[in-house]
Amino acid sequence: MDTITAIKERRSVKHYDSAHEMSEAEINALLELALLSPTSFNMQNWRFVVVTNPEKRAAIQAAAWNQAQVTEASITILLCANLNAHEDASRYWVHAPQSVQDMLVPMIAPLYQNNAQLRRDEAMRSIGIAAQTLMLTAKSMGYDSCPMIGFDPEKVAEIIELPENHVIGMMLTVGKALKDANVRSGQLLYDEVVFRNGFSS
Repeated sequence: MDTITAIKERRSVKHYDSAHEMSEAEINALLELALLSPTSFNMQNWRFVVVTNPEKRAAIQAAAWNQAQVTEASITILLCANLNAHEDASRYWVHAPQSVQDMLVPMIAPLYQNNAQLRRDEAMRSIGIAAQTLMLTAKSMGYDSCPMIGFDPEKVAEIIELPENHVIGMMLTVGKALKDANVRSGQLLYDEVVFRNGFSS
């Protein structure tokens, strides 16, 4: 499936074939492409927790107001981020020319180390970009998905044993659709959301 078709056909699907299992090769292919998503300074601050264990998925479903897609989809992914990814920045540029390393690496820690809000903002940006990569990749592989924020983050953090200085940005279910998504509920007009050169132009 080409990219434009995947964008047009991607929908948030709530009902999945609970009998369908994704192969390990498919799961790995999906996540390997997510790892190509861009991040600021190539920090790769995202962390992906792929939940397939039935007990853990049931616990997460309970923490997500019992939304059925958490356990009916083939996999549930928690998109998290390491808020301290700016530390030890040299490893993100090990294959770059030395001149590039010398220029970029010293910039990273000072920018983030005393700015917790920027670290969190950066985490959410990275998670959002990676989520779209995952959703479009899933669609191109013949799967559907649903991004979710409807869950108790503290309870889910306990279930997945979220490390200190990490944050959960969203949850994503991926699987074979059992029922199509509803029709698009009301897209805003192009001119309401797209502006040229500023809002007052």
